[in-house]
Order: sequence, then C-alpha cells, then structure tokens
Amino acid sequence: MKRRRRAFLAAGLALGGVSVVALLARRSPALFNACQAALPAATATHELVQSAWAGVDPTRFMDVHVHLVGSGDSGSGIEVNPRMASIFNPLQYAQRLFYLNAACVHDAPGRIDDSYVERLQNLVDGLQPGARLLLFAFDRFHDVDGRADRERSSFYTPNAYAQAVAARHPQVFEWAASIHPYRRDCVEALAAAVRGGARALKWLPPAMGIDPSSARCDRFYAALASHDLPLITHAGEEKAVHGGDQQAFGNPLLLRRPLEHGVRVVVAHCASIGSAVDLDHGPNGPERSCFELFARLMGEARYEKKLFADISALTLRNRSVDIVRTVIERSEWHPRLLNGSDYPLPGIVPLISPSEFAERGMLPSSAVAVLETIRQHNPLLFDFVLKRQLSVAAQRFAPAVFETRAFFERNPA
Repeated sequence: MKRRRRAFLAAGLALGGVSVVALLARRSPALFNACQAALPAATATHELVQSAWAGVDPTRFMDVHVHLVGSGDSGSGIEVNPRMASIFNPLQYAQRLFYLNAACVHDAPGRIDDSYVERLQNLVDGLQPGARLLLFAFDRFHDVDGRADRERSSFYTPNAYAQAVAARHPQVFEWAASIHPYRRDCVEALAAAVRGGARALKWLPPAMGIDPSSARCDRFYAALASHDLPLITHAGEEKAVHGGDQQAFGNPLLLRRPLEHGVRVVVAHCASIGSAVDLDHGPNGPERSCFELFARLMGEARYEKKLFADISALTLRNRSVDIVRTVIERSEWHPRLLNGSDYPLPGIVPLISPSEFAERGMLPSSAVAVLETIRQHNPLLFDFVLKRQLSVAAQRFAPAVFETRAFFERNPA
C-alpha cells in the first residue's frame, strides 16, 4: 500500500507540475516545505536555538556541503538532464519537484537560478553573523577517455558560475570546484580553480563515473596534494543523483589511492548508506556495510592527518539511527568531522523526522515542535540545531565539528 501511495504521488506530481507543489506546500506542511521567511521572534530567541550556538564561534562556522543548482535560466551554464523534466520519467521528475520546493524556487519560473541564490542568502542571514556556506560546482559524467557525456550526467554546475556567485557575495559564500580527473585538462582546470579561490574539490564518483582507485587519477591527485586542496567525495550508495549509476565507485576503500598520494580526503556522509566489497580481502571479498569500511579507514593511524568526513545527510531517514549514534559516540573522530547540511535536502520535509530521534531517546520530545517550525522557515538552521541537540548518553557532537573554516585555509606549495 505504501509503495502504491508513493507511486501515485510521483505520477500526480509529474502530471501536475510545479503548481501542484506550490499548492500542496500550503496544505501539507508534513510533506512539503512551506517556504516561509524570517523566523517568528519567539522561535528565533528560543532556548533551543540559543543553546545550539553556545560554544560555537559563528565566524568559524561554515556549512561545507551545499549544492548550487538551478535550471540555467540566468545564463549560468547550469544543465539539467531532460529526464528530470520529463513526465515520462515520473520518479525523477517528482524528485526534481521536491528539490525545487526544498529550495523554495517552485514559484519562480524564469528566475530559478537567481531565486535559488537569493533563498540561500536569506537562509544564511538567519544564522549568526559570520556564518558561511561552501557552494558546490558539479562536473559532468565523463567516460574512461575523458570525454563528457551529457546523456549520463544528471546535472552540471560550472566552476565559473560557482566562482561568480561566491565573488558576488564574499561575506556569506565560499565555493568548491568540481573537476573530473579523467579530463585531459584536469590539472590545468584545477590550477585555474585555485587561482579563482576554490576552497575544495567536489566529487560524486557513482554519478560522475570516477573510479577513485584508478591510475587515471594519479596526476590529478599529485596536483591536489601540491595545492593542498581537500577532496570532498561521496562514499557509499548514492540515492539522490542518478547519472552514471556506478555504485561500486562509492566503495570507501577506493579512497586509499588519493590518501596515499597525500590528498586530504573528506568522506561525505561518513559513507553512511549501502554496502560494498571488502577489497582488503581481494576483489571477490565479502560484502560489508560502507560505514564499516569507512570506520576501518578512520582507525588506521597512517590516515589520521589526511582522512576526514562530513556529517551531512546523517539524519536522513534512509540512514540507520544506529550509525548516527555511533558517530556521536566516537568522540575521538570529532576533531576530524566537518558539519555539512547537504542542502537543499533538509528542506525536503519527509526526509528528516525529529520525532523519530525523540522516540529513540536522542532528542527531547519538547524540541520536536520547535524544530518543525524552524524547518518551515530555515532548513539550514533546522539542520544545525537538530545536530547540536542530538545526544547519546549525554554525549553530543563537539562544538569544533561546526567550526570548519580553518580546515579550508590553504597553504599552497
């Protein structure tokens, strides 16, 4: 029955378009983001919000996992695969509509790019002064010969656009480049991104068609290490972006190669979903959870100064609550963890359930209603306050997890 309901919803959204999202957003706050503006005064000054910032220096705060997307309607160069805009692909179409609603641009035909950035500005203004966001560019899928394949690319956000948005709003935005390592010009493109102020490099290997363990990446790794630019790369199964759909490339153990080249690697989401072959036991090794393989890497002393992770998406309902508990309990990991929201996902209401954390004893039940109100106004603040309030036997994420800016201060060779 639940599957039928989801299919019906997807088909209905596909047929109804963005106007249906706008309508249901007003009527179904449990399903769609209401996209309200400033927080009510009582919520903005609520003890839950105030205590979340206690011990965290806002001038050192940066959300390190923010997607910069749109439709390309501003001349940005953004591309979206036609499958995500076709009613003949109802699931991907519905997924796109949820993203548009989460970013509150569903009522802005012709202004989607600009409205997306304006909404981000409003959200960061709702944090404390000094807070910043790291905006991601996103490269296309490339084949093994380094040729871009638009058909297998879910979307594309050019480096030049991410750089331009950050340059227009330097008080609130930084940017991360995205460069496929099989490209013939990858080293030159990286040098240009560094000159343009990129703070990191972003990959999503399963969607982009990147095997992090391939020798094809070696010259790029050497350049990354030389520039001391961190690599933020997805590990684990990929659910949100289809693209090349090469799930094996999400195996955390494939990241040994960049680590051995001296690259600082940030494992997005702590590899918190899916399973992969335990390559430490050979190519036909047993299947292990990706999180277990990630934890193994974190436990290896040789990677202590090179291997890090962000905590984006950990609170999504498709992740095990037990993994969230483990990451909180492993306080020795906290100096190597970086806060990220995976925006716009926190704005997709069904994806995160504060009440479930309350039921598991990780969140006071009194916090649920406050958090739900925050989410309808500011998903970034919602994500931050939720993570700051989660606890396991009085253990919480350390404040340093949220003071991430220093990690991205480069010492170029």
